[in-house]
Amino acid sequence: MWLGCWLRFRVLGHWRLDFWSPRLARTWSGCGGPMAETLSTRVEAAGGLRCLAQENGEAGGDARGERLLERPEPAGPGVEQALGVGEQGSASASGPGKRKKRRGATGERVVPPPKKRRAGVSFGDEHFAETSYYFEGGLRKVRPYYFDFRTYCKGRWVGHSLLHVFSTEFRAQTLAYYEAAARAGRLHLNEEPVQDLSIVLKDNDFLRNTVHRHEPPVMAEPIRLLAENEDVVVVDKPSSIPVHPCGRFRHNTVIFILGKEHQLKELHPLHRLDRLTSGVLMFAKTAEVSEKIHEHVRDRQLEKEYVCRVEGEFPIEEVTCKEPILVVSYKVGVCRVDPQGKPCETVFQRLSYNGHSSVVQCRPLTGRTHQIRVHLQFLGHPILNDPIYNSVAWGPSRGRGGHIPKTDEELLRDLVAEHQAKQSLDVLNLCEGDLSPGLTDSMAPSSELSKDSLEELATTAQKTDGVVEAAPQDLDTMALAQGTAAETDVINQETDPLCAECRLVRQDPLPQDLVMFLHALRYKGPGFEYCSPMPAWAHDDWQEN
Repeated sequence: MWLGCWLRFRVLGHWRLDFWSPRLARTWSGCGGPMAETLSTRVEAAGGLRCLAQENGEAGGDARGERLLERPEPAGPGVEQALGVGEQGSASASGPGKRKKRRGATGERVVPPPKKRRAGVSFGDEHFAETSYYFEGGLRKVRPYYFDFRTYCKGRWVGHSLLHVFSTEFRAQTLAYYEAAARAGRLHLNEEPVQDLSIVLKDNDFLRNTVHRHEPPVMAEPIRLLAENEDVVVVDKPSSIPVHPCGRFRHNTVIFILGKEHQLKELHPLHRLDRLTSGVLMFAKTAEVSEKIHEHVRDRQLEKEYVCRVEGEFPIEEVTCKEPILVVSYKVGVCRVDPQGKPCETVFQRLSYNGHSSVVQCRPLTGRTHQIRVHLQFLGHPILNDPIYNSVAWGPSRGRGGHIPKTDEELLRDLVAEHQAKQSLDVLNLCEGDLSPGLTDSMAPSSELSKDSLEELATTAQKTDGVVEAAPQDLDTMALAQGTAAETDVINQETDPLCAECRLVRQDPLPQDLVMFLHALRYKGPGFEYCSPMPAWAHDDWQEN
C-alpha cells in the first residue's frame, strides 16, 4: 500500500528518507544507476520506520527544530532507526565490491563516506543495560550513565570550525567545557579524538560527543498491563512518564520500562500521550498491525474518551468547542486558540461538581497538540493543576476566551521564568542549556566553573575513565545506533569530573506534583475497546488537599 513519501535533498551529497513506501523502494531499486542505489539503500535502512499520525488530542508536537548536542531530539513516533556506524567494516578495504577510500589533495583531511544505516525499530538488551533504576521517596530514578550523541555534519556547519558550531548552536555548555571535553577524549570526529576545536568541518563529517547523562525522576507507580495478545499490548500509563525517549528522558520512559521490567520489546506505539497525561496507551507488536490501526485513525474510526478535573462549575449541558489551535512554540510546546490555527473540535460533558471543581468527560474529534487542554482554557475552565494552561503567565484571565494581554514572545518568556524558578523546566521539555538570553538567564552560577578548574578536571577525567565508550544516539532523528553501554562500574558512572549536573543539588519533586488531572479513559475501534480505571481524583468524593 502506498503510504506516501517525502524525500528531502540535502545539498551536500545525500538524500534523506523521512517517510517510506515499499512501492517507492521497488520503483527506485529497479531504475538502476547510482542514485537508484543510494535511494534503495536508504529505503531498506528505513524498513522499520513508521510515522505516527498525531491523532491523539494530547500528543505533543515533534517539530521542535534542531536541539543541542548534549540532548536528544524529541522522538517522533517512538520507533527509532539505527545508525550502523563503526560496524560495517573498513570502507577503505580493497577487493571486489569494496568502496575505495576517497582521496583528497595532498595535506587535505580525508572524510570517509557515510556508513549505511541499518534497519531497526526497537531497543535491545544492550541499551537496557546502560544503567539501572532505584526507588526513593515515591519516585523512580535512573542512575547517571555515560552516553554518546552522534550526528553527521549539517549543511550549515560545512566550512565552519567546531569552535564556531559549539559557540553558536550548542550552548548548553561553555566553550571552556568543550575544550576540556576534547582534552579528556570525549569529542570524536570520524571516530578520531578531536585534538583542536579549530578544525574545519566538511560534508559527511561524523561527530560523536560523550556526555554524563542524568534523567529527571518520575513517579514510582508501576505500569499496569491492561491487555496483551498476539497483536497488541495495552497499558495504563502513569502520569509523569514519557512514552518514548525524548528530551532528557531515555530509561525513564514507557518503552524502556516495558523492555527492562516486562521483557516487552520491538513495540510500535499506536498513539501518544503527553508526559503528564495518564491512561490507556496502545502498542502494536508488528508493523502490519500498526499500519492496520493507523488506517482506522486516518478513516476516523477510532473513538477516544478522556476524563479531567477542571476549575470551577462547568456547564451541565454538553459543550462543543471548535476553536482553531495554533502552535506558539514547538520547542517549548505551547499552543493557543487563534483564527490562523488548525481546525479542531472537542465535545465536553460534565460528570460531577463538588463545589469547587468539576469532573468533565472529553471526546476529541480531531487530534491537535494539547487540544483538550487548550479548549478547556479557552472555555474558562482549565485543568485544575495544568502547569502550562492554568498558569498566571497567561494574564489575569488565564487565557479565557482567547484573551492574552501579551505577545507570544512575552508569554514564552514568562512561562519559562515561572518554571525555571520552580525548577520544573521539564514540564516545558526544556533544560537549562536550552535557554537563550532572550528567554531568561542560562545556567545557574553554582554550576559554572572557571577555565582553569575545567582544565584540572579534564586531566582527572582522562585518568579516571579515559575515552568512555557509550551507547550512541543520533541528534537529527533520535536514531538509535547499535552500541553498548560503558563498561564502567556503577560507582564510577554515577559521578563525573566534567559533569555540571553532578555539581548541582536539585530538590526532588513530590509525587503529587508530577500528576496532571487528565486521563485517557477509553480507546475504541473496529473490533476492539480498551478501558482503564477511573483515577482517584475523578471520584465524586475526592477533595483537594
